Amino acid sequence: MRVSARGSVRREALNIRIKPQVRELIDRAAELAGKNRTDFVLDAARRAAEDTLLDHTVFTVSPKAYREFLARLDAPPRPNRRLIKSIQTPAPWE
Repeated sequence: MRVSARGSVRREALNIRIKPQVRELIDRAAELAGKNRTDFVLDAARRAAEDTLLDHTVFTVSPKAYREFLARLDAPPRPNRRLIKSIQTPAPWE
């Protein structure tokens, strides 16, 4: 990406064809989110791109580290004040 004299990153155009109903839907949602259409679409596309990349990320660890990770997942939570308060607080729907 090119940087202008002001130090901000230059934006490039992304052209897409869209059905009028979808554009209206996006516009309504963008307005509710307090964003313009461009920022709304860019935020949604960026989140989708990040999620896709994260879904395809592979972590490689040693067998020992993996066993330790599984042991921590399987271990019961250690009691603490916040956990006890959460367990003792009635659910809002009760």
